[in-house]
Amino acid sequence: MPFAVSKTTAARVRRASELAVGPILLFGVWWLAARGGWVNRDLLPSPVDTLRDTAANIWSGSMTEDFWSTLVRVGYSIAIAIIAGVPIGIVLGAKATVYRSVEFIIDFFRSTPATAMFPLFLLLFGLGDLAKVAVAAFAAWLVIVFNVAYGVMNARQTRILAARSMGASSLRIFRDVIFFETLPQTFIGLRTAVSLALVVIIVAEMFIGATDGMGHRIIDAQISYSLTDMYGSILIAGAMGYGLNLILLFLERSVIHWSGK
Repeated sequence: MPFAVSKTTAARVRRASELAVGPILLFGVWWLAARGGWVNRDLLPSPVDTLRDTAANIWSGSMTEDFWSTLVRVGYSIAIAIIAGVPIGIVLGAKATVYRSVEFIIDFFRSTPATAMFPLFLLLFGLGDLAKVAVAAFAAWLVIVFNVAYGVMNARQTRILAARSMGASSLRIFRDVIFFETLPQTFIGLRTAVSLALVVIIVAEMFIGATDGMGHRIIDAQISYSLTDMYGSILIAGAMGYGLNLILLFLERSVIHWSGK
């Protein structure tokens, strides 16, 4: 037993070391670039100064308020996209002919940059938060619809046929077989949708009349030449996206523990 415990501990230490390589490498390259003058020092503050000022901004609460404003907007947009996207994706995926009839529309708008839709959503919803959430929700909705429909259409036919051979009804097959078969693809779409929604919200906060949020903070710091604040805000925005992805990965592994089996 002690050997098993020490082996588990060693594995955890090795995993932690592997995860630490990326941040250490980023910090090292950044420090060398700033210290060695690879980039104009007036344009690239040292990582130490950036992290120190970022910690001070978090401690004072100013960055925390912007962080939560952006996170709430992303949350609203994803909630709308899930509520509207999952049922439609299921309906479209259940019948291949139905999906093919609207495939062009879905693929066309999914391939259109979400930022190109800003003027349209500004005309429809004005300059407030509603426009920002709406355009992010629309972009995320398209990704979720596509992935859910794809997951339904590509459910394992062997399991569906096995359920039918045992006399299961269509509703029972959908509830007990197809629904669970589509969850892996649904989570893939959800992770992609969250990342896309965050990008759209950040850009919208930069250019669509925002008074708070990480996007507004980044562009405001750039205009006022507060570079440590700008770089720190970029790091925090990236940490938000990374954290959301980790949460979804944890949920996926907890809920879909049978994936690939």
